[in-house]
Amino acid sequence: MRLDLERFFAACNPSKTLNMKNAEDHKYYIEFAGVRGGKAIEALKRTIARLSPNEPTCQLFTGHIGCGKSTELLRLKMELEALDFHVVYFQATDDLDVADVDITDILLAIARQVSASLESSRVTLQPRGFKAFLQKTIDVLQTPIEVGGEAKLPGIGTVKASTEGKFEVSLPDEIAKLTIKAKNSQQMRSKLRQHLEPQTSQILEYINQEILEVAITQLKQQGQKGLVVIVDNLDRIPNQETAASSKPLPEYIFVDRGEQLSQLNCHLVYTLPLSLIFSNLREPLKNRLGNGRSPIVLSMVPVFSRDRQDHPGGIALLRQMILARALPEATAEERLASVTKVFDSLDTLDRLCKISGGHVRSLLGMLYACLQEQDPPISRPILEMVIRQERDSLLLAIDNHEWELLFQVVREQKVKGDHEYQTLLQSLFVFEYQDEQGSWFGLNPLLFETQKYQDWVRQNE
Repeated sequence: MRLDLERFFAACNPSKTLNMKNAEDHKYYIEFAGVRGGKAIEALKRTIARLSPNEPTCQLFTGHIGCGKSTELLRLKMELEALDFHVVYFQATDDLDVADVDITDILLAIARQVSASLESSRVTLQPRGFKAFLQKTIDVLQTPIEVGGEAKLPGIGTVKASTEGKFEVSLPDEIAKLTIKAKNSQQMRSKLRQHLEPQTSQILEYINQEILEVAITQLKQQGQKGLVVIVDNLDRIPNQETAASSKPLPEYIFVDRGEQLSQLNCHLVYTLPLSLIFSNLREPLKNRLGNGRSPIVLSMVPVFSRDRQDHPGGIALLRQMILARALPEATAEERLASVTKVFDSLDTLDRLCKISGGHVRSLLGMLYACLQEQDPPISRPILEMVIRQERDSLLLAIDNHEWELLFQVVREQKVKGDHEYQTLLQSLFVFEYQDEQGSWFGLNPLLFETQKYQDWVRQNE
C-alpha cells in the first residue's frame, strides 16, 4: 500500500475545509459524534427536516474556532440536499469584514448569496422593488462602478454594459456593487449604514417577499421541500465594542439585533462566537434568536477523561483522521497495520493525538509542521521539536493573572461567565469537552508541558 506524499501533504493543510460532496474529501472524513457527547449535526438536521419542515426555523451553532464546525456544516448541507432541500451555505468572511459588521451588512450578504444560488437553479426571481431600492441607495451614495465597458465583480464574474452605458445586472450583482465596496472601505461602510439602518424593516420585507417566499414556492413546485441558509464564520466576530454601541459587537449583533436576524422566512443556521454562551446573555440570546433553544456546541474530541485518564475512543478516531489522509483508500484496520509508513511508531502517533487536546486544526497544524521538516515516517524527535515550538508560542501569550485563572480551571473543570475566562477560551488556552455528565473544561495539553504548570503541580501535591 503506497503512501502518496504530495497528496498526503495537501490533505493535511490545516486551513483546508473538507467538502463532503467532494469524493476525495469524503475519504478523509471521520465521524466524531459518538465521542463528542452529542450529535450536533443530527440535531440541526432533525429540527429542519423532521420537526419543522414547513415552518421557518433559526438555530445557533458554535464551538472553538478550528474544531471542525465548517466541515460539519458542509456535511449538514449535503445531508439536507439528499432530503430535497435547497441549501445555501456561505462563509460570512467572503462578503463581510467581521471585525466591523452591522445587521444590514449580514442581511445584504444573505440576500446576495441566496439570490445567486437560486439564479443558478431553475428559480426565477423578479425582485423589482428590491432592485429599485438598491439602485436608489447606490444613487444616494454616489458610488457607481468606475470602469468602462464591463465590471469585474469578485465571486460573480464579468457584467457587460448596455449600449446606453448602464450596467444590466442581476440582483446579486446589484448587492455586490454595495457590499464589495463596503467590505474594503470603512468610510463606505459607515456611509452605507447611515442610509440603510433606518430601513432595516424594509430590507427584511423585500428579502422575505421578493426572494424567499417566491423561491420557496417555486422550489416546492419542483419537488423540493424548502430553503435552508447556513451562515458560517460569524463566530469570528471579535469581542470588541462597536462604534454604534458601547456593547461588545457579538452582543449587539446576536442579542440586541438578533430578533431581526431570525425574521427571515426560511430555515436558518448561524454560527456565533463561543464567548456568548458563557455570559449572562445566554437566555435572551436563545429567546430572541434561537427559537427558545440554547446554541448547539461542537466540543473537542476527547483525548482524556475528567480524571486525566486516556480516552481510548477519542484517540482511536483521531488516529484514523490522520491515517485516512495518508492512506485514504485503505480500511481502518489496514491503516493501523501500516502506521509505520506514516510514523516511526504507534506511540508517536498517539503522542500527537493527545497533545492536540482533540482540537482538529491544532492536530493538523502540528502534523503539517512535521511534514515540513521530514518525509514520513515521522520520527519522535521531529514531533517533539514541533511540540516544543507550539508550546513556547502559546506560553508567550499568557500573563501571570491568566495563569491563576488557568489553575482555577484545572481545580474546578469549569469556566465562569467573566470576560477573563472567555479570553481563555478564545485564546485556545482552555478546551471544552462533553461526556455523559455534561460539559467540562480542561487546559490545552500543550500547557501541561510548561515549567510553570509543572511547578504549580509540585507545590499543590
